[in-house]
Amino acid sequence: MNVFDRAAHHIARLMGHPAAFALACLAIVVWGALGPIAGYSDTWQLVINTSTTIVTFLMVFLIQNTQNRDSHALHLKIDELLRALDAADTRLVDLEERSEQELQRLQEHYKNLAGSPASNAGSGAQAK
Repeated sequence: MNVFDRAAHHIARLMGHPAAFALACLAIVVWGALGPIAGYSDTWQLVINTSTTIVTFLMVFLIQNTQNRDSHALHLKIDELLRALDAADTRLVDLEERSEQELQRLQEHYKNLAGSPASNAGSGAQAK
């Protein structure tokens, strides 16, 4: 992993910890308590607005990086399972790279398979 990926992974783990949430709550309580001392001034409001905007902006990129990496790893694992199973439909490997039209076509194909009597025969369900 490069430096950004390592930092993003580490920061994402830290920010997901309950202590990070507690620290954020504490910062808001402290900021709120300082309101009367600061006279609820524009600067007092600007501090929290600017701080939360910066943190939110940066966290969007860190979260997206983490989600992309996790999603990619999950796709690779599922692709390996599809390749390893003899009965698996290997057309589904790399499905995330397909167009929206191809995904719709495959969805219809599997809906039809699920609704056909031949696919329900092996499930143990009997018509009454």
